[in-house]
Amino acid sequence: MKTVTVAAVALIDPDGRVLLTQRPEGKSMAGLWEFPGGKIEPGETPEAALIRELQEELGIGTWASCLAPLTFASHSYESFHLLMPLFACRKWEGIPRGLEGQALKWVRPLDLRSYPMPPADLPLIPILRDWL
Repeated sequence: MKTVTVAAVALIDPDGRVLLTQRPEGKSMAGLWEFPGGKIEPGETPEAALIRELQEELGIGTWASCLAPLTFASHSYESFHLLMPLFACRKWEGIPRGLEGQALKWVRPLDLRSYPMPPADLPLIPILRDWL
């Protein structure tokens, strides 16, 4: 089974809310909510992947020094195994907006369970909730 490595980030606003993005129509697991991020390209660090993905998907800029490793998910799907480091970030430039047509929502940690998410994301919720 192939392992796919994806970096994800919990963007945390001054009110302690976390940004979720909704997977757009046409993508696998469309309609589910997730932490922003994406595949790590060959030769790329997880931090560099997140900086690139945040610029491409949300139009915001951040720095490796502002990405703090928090936890990770390890989950087997039918056709691949997902390894996903989750970083926390409280500092960025710009206002996040869905550049790929995806919906965005700032969510209180206690309300994260109310949003349908991919199976790999679910174990991250209690860790994030306890940490915040």
